[in-house]
Amino acid sequence: MGEGERFQLGTVGALSLSVVSSVSIVICNKALISSLGFTFATTLTSWHLLVTFCSLHVALWMKLFEHKPFDARTVMGFGILNGISIGLLNLSLGFNSVGFYQMTKLAIIPCTVLLETLFFLKKFSRTIQLSLTVLLLGVGIATVTDLQLNVLGSVLSLLAVVTTCIAQIMTNTIQKKFKVSSTQLLYQSSPYQALTLFVSGPFLDAFLTNQNVFAFQYTPQVLFFIVLSCLIAVSVNFSTFLVIGKTSPVTYQVLGHLKTCLVLAFGYVLLHDPFSWRNILGILIAMFGMISYSYFCTIESQQKANEASAQISQVKESESDPLITVENGSGLVADGAAAKAPVWSSNKDLHA
Repeated sequence: MGEGERFQLGTVGALSLSVVSSVSIVICNKALISSLGFTFATTLTSWHLLVTFCSLHVALWMKLFEHKPFDARTVMGFGILNGISIGLLNLSLGFNSVGFYQMTKLAIIPCTVLLETLFFLKKFSRTIQLSLTVLLLGVGIATVTDLQLNVLGSVLSLLAVVTTCIAQIMTNTIQKKFKVSSTQLLYQSSPYQALTLFVSGPFLDAFLTNQNVFAFQYTPQVLFFIVLSCLIAVSVNFSTFLVIGKTSPVTYQVLGHLKTCLVLAFGYVLLHDPFSWRNILGILIAMFGMISYSYFCTIESQQKANEASAQISQVKESESDPLITVENGSGLVADGAAAKAPVWSSNKDLHA
């Protein structure tokens, strides 16, 4: 199996792990929040990250991956920024309607495209842009129901979108710049993310829910779902960094909207959530956009690979050219030193 095939297999595995783990944790958290009344989302996320760090520390102790320290200031800033973006998304949901919150999540893709185009000079073809437009239209039809605007909610949503985009772009660029794996980056940044949310989470949740996380009645059933949610979160966090590192922030957001469609479908089938023809139409349009995006990304990747292989073959051909060329009785020496021109005689012998 070639290196390209192994990379594609790893990418497919990362995408599959991300979808399965994300859909699983949404279903688990829905049962925890809706059925059992545990509404402290930010505090729960800090526990997720704490368990993730502990799991990776055990994996490091078992020598399943190598610890690779790099710029501490970059790691700390990246971790804190990730924590802030999660908190802002929760605040956005608290101060806006569900429909406007869904619009906020939809805005992450065009904002990411804009930032990568302006600051990283990345080019997105018209076919990719059209596919993303169809995807966002479909998800919007399926999920956006009401749009109630207010100034504070709009500002929080704008901050949430910008910080989320920057954090996801940094996830990709840091891995490439410092040549660290997704596991190494997650291991070093998760303590800062967990600490940011662990400190702010109880206050943020109390502000949004008017309840105290420490005064909540933790029954065995609630504890079971909290532990299950934290264990699934290890896979979610790992696959998030893995997908962004292997693909791009935009592809990760496209994958996120696929998860949204799957959650809607699972909610209808398993939890008997209300479902309308509008949801079905939106999901179908979104799936068409996702398939188109995947197809055109694959085509463009193959074209780039072919161009790269053609350039490599040209370099190899130029390297195999002779250093001394004998033509029309003249000699060329590579180092520029003077040499007597060799002459071919009639009996094919070379005389100096």
